[in-house]
Amino acid sequence: MKFMVKGVSLTFFLIIVFSLSKAQKSNLDVVDENATRKTKILYENLLKLSKKGVMFGHQDDLAYGVGWWDEPEDSDVKRITGTYPAVFGWDLGFIETGRPFNIDTVDFKSMHRWIKKAYKMGCINTISWHVNNPVNGNNSWDKEQGSVKQILPGGKYHFTYVEYLDKVADFAKKCKAGPFTSIPLIFRPFHEHNGNWFWWGKGMNSEEDYIQLYRFTVTYLRDERKVHNLLYAFSPDRSRLDIDNIKEAYLYGYPGDSYVDIIGLDNYWDVGHSANTATPQVQQQQQFLKSLQAVSQLAKDKRKVAALTETGSFGVKDEKWFTDYILRPIQSAPNPPAIAWMLVWRNRFKEETFTPFQGHPAAEDFKQFEQSNYTFFADDIQNLYQLNKPLLK
Repeated sequence: MKFMVKGVSLTFFLIIVFSLSKAQKSNLDVVDENATRKTKILYENLLKLSKKGVMFGHQDDLAYGVGWWDEPEDSDVKRITGTYPAVFGWDLGFIETGRPFNIDTVDFKSMHRWIKKAYKMGCINTISWHVNNPVNGNNSWDKEQGSVKQILPGGKYHFTYVEYLDKVADFAKKCKAGPFTSIPLIFRPFHEHNGNWFWWGKGMNSEEDYIQLYRFTVTYLRDERKVHNLLYAFSPDRSRLDIDNIKEAYLYGYPGDSYVDIIGLDNYWDVGHSANTATPQVQQQQQFLKSLQAVSQLAKDKRKVAALTETGSFGVKDEKWFTDYILRPIQSAPNPPAIAWMLVWRNRFKEETFTPFQGHPAAEDFKQFEQSNYTFFADDIQNLYQLNKPLLK
């Protein structure tokens, strides 16, 4: 009788352990079931952290800034706030050409070094790809009709595109913190596809062709090249989304839940874009919040991570841009949208910056933005690559 009780107890114990284990891993279902453990853990922690606030990111932050280039430990964000961003953005444009530097003249070998540095700080790396058109070799802003169809399987330039992808795979596999530690990356290919400014965009290609391109890209990197340190982000542009029908409009070109980890949005439109002069600032703030709420809800419905994958104000001409256009609308909501991170674009030179530099009129506002309990920079976060540990310091 005792044996039977022990047996039943043991069986019951194993069922409980299995159930708890299954529940613990339920949020780790990513596009790549063979993703590295740290990649899966990052995804889990992005889900958790998005409910607490938003991480701040900056494109090319460690590479250059206003008046400097490749200076050890330097960062325009750090110069103003005293801390680095929590998210670092990079671009692989031109890697497909075999050149040693990207579309913004950032050396790929140095990029590997900076990606490793960001990872060692406990931060996140995101990768966009302003890829040349495989059909004619022109840049991303080429508008040749039907390019996507020609690079799909069976298309005339399919193997050219495969060669492009091989360069991406090689780069991702070289992103290592040690001999056996691959650095997780968030890969965001073919962004803003609902616009008409890139060769993969709407108007030059059918929706179905775009979907097949995205799916093939994921499948090839994951299954053929065995790249297992990627999370995949999908990011339409807000300016081409009907704000009153945004959830349905957002899903144009959506390749399916099996191919997307991050429900992203590129939104320059609602945050003071120079072309959006017809919409008053208060209304822009309302629409900005509405767009993030829609993305957040979609992500929740699909059990994905939501992110503001690109945003910013060219030159940051409004001295209160960070608090008025970003922080205030989000915090005004009774239930703020769950957005894991936001990323502003690069500081090319004084006239083309997206974060303030020393002496910039918006510098004080940026400091206030960083000090908010809702925003997270490098000094605020920890353990993003560890499971069940505190994520905030």
